[in-house]
Amino acid sequence: MNNIKVKILDSNIKKNSNSFLPKYMTPGSSGLDLKASIKKKIILPSKEVILVPTGIAIHIDNPYVTALILPRSGLGHKHGIVLGNLTGLIDSDYQGELMISLWNRSKNDFSINPYDRIAQMIFIPIIRPVFSIVEKFEKTSRFEKGFGHSGL
Repeated sequence: MNNIKVKILDSNIKKNSNSFLPKYMTPGSSGLDLKASIKKKIILPSKEVILVPTGIAIHIDNPYVTALILPRSGLGHKHGIVLGNLTGLIDSDYQGELMISLWNRSKNDFSINPYDRIAQMIFIPIIRPVFSIVEKFEKTSRFEKGFGHSGL
């Protein structure tokens, strides 16, 4: 079972917390939308980065699962709003507030209103390998060929 614990941190939303929880916007959505937990509109100036709270914390509590924070496609393509760290990684033992680093890579300032959907989160399985030290690798067709070795 995929049971993720969620703690609501924004006191303004505790009364109606189910409507604020991350949710899938369509039956086929892979990402859960995360919202800006801010009291008033914020202007994100062109070429600047800000940290925006989500008003929630999660506890995955399974070392074989992680969450990734990704930009929303429409915000990135239409407005140039992407993540300042490109992809956020939420470890299974992290329990603090989810904070979204937003970067405005466009030439225009961008407004973020309270509870706007600003990012999305997906959960993925993690493989935790055991490393074995070897003297040499068995040769493959690629072996040590580097970037672009197969051409265009």
